[in-house]
Amino acid sequence: MGKVVLDVSVSLDGFTAGPDVRPEEPMGDGGERLHEWMAGEGPYGAVDAGVREEVDARVGAVVLGRRTFDLGLGLWGGTPWPGVPSFVVTHRTREDLRGDNGGTFAFDGLTAAARRAKEAAGDKDVLVLGADVARQLLGAGLLDEVSLHLVPLLLGRGTPLFAGERAELVPQGAPLAGSVTHLRYRVVRRRSSAV
Repeated sequence: MGKVVLDVSVSLDGFTAGPDVRPEEPMGDGGERLHEWMAGEGPYGAVDAGVREEVDARVGAVVLGRRTFDLGLGLWGGTPWPGVPSFVVTHRTREDLRGDNGGTFAFDGLTAAARRAKEAAGDKDVLVLGADVARQLLGAGLLDEVSLHLVPLLLGRGTPLFAGERAELVPQGAPLAGSVTHLRYRVVRRRSSAV
C-alpha cells in the first residue's frame, strides 16, 4: 500500500503561500513563485522536470483541506490531477462532486478521508495539499512522508508549514539540486495511526 505524502513547495523562510491568500490570489501575494520550478525551465530544469514527473507518476489519490478545495477548484478545472480521486477534509460534508476532468471529490473528516484515500490509491501514494490539513495529519500520526521543494525565496509572511507541530524526520535519499532543492523525509511515528 502507498504512503500518505505531503509534497509541497516551501520558501526558505518556511511559507507554503504568500500573505493575503484570497480567491483572486489563491497562493497569496508572491506565492505563485513557489511553483515556477515545475515548468522545468532554466539551466537545471531537467532535474526539476524529472522530480515533477516522478511526483505525477506516483499519485493515486489526494487529500486536501476545504480551503484549498474552495480556492483551487476553478484553477484545476476539476481534481488537482485529472481523473485522480480527491478527498476533502471538512466538517461540512456534502455529496460527492465530479470534476470536469474526470476525478471525483469526496467530503469527509480527517481520519476517514485519509483511510478512503489510501484505499483508492492502492499501491500508489496519497498526496496531501494544504498546510493546515498536513499539520492535522502529522498531529494525528497519519502522515508518512514529507517531500519538500525548497525555493530560494523569502516571502516574509504567509501560510507557515506545520505551524508549531513537532516531529522527527529521517532523510530519504540525497537532496536533488535543480532550480530548487528537492528533499524527502520519512516521518517517525509518535503514536499508532488509525489508517
